[in-house]
Amino acid sequence: MVHLLLPALAAVLVIAAATAVLVRRDRRRMDPGADTLRIEATATRGVRDARRRAAAYGHRFLRDRD
Repeated sequence: MVHLLLPALAAVLVIAAATAVLVRRDRRRMDPGADTLRIEATATRGVRDARRRAAAYGHRFLRDRD
């Protein structure tokens, strides 16, 4: 019986510790400032541009092969 309880107890402790870490991080998170919002908007635009360029190059290469 103890052989079954020890692994279950270990699993519960690991899950509880992970949950405590996530809750603590969420509580420490502050509201984003103006600089943070500007940086995120710029990064999002950059990702969109990179995807669009990759798609354009991919389509061009596909047309060149045909």
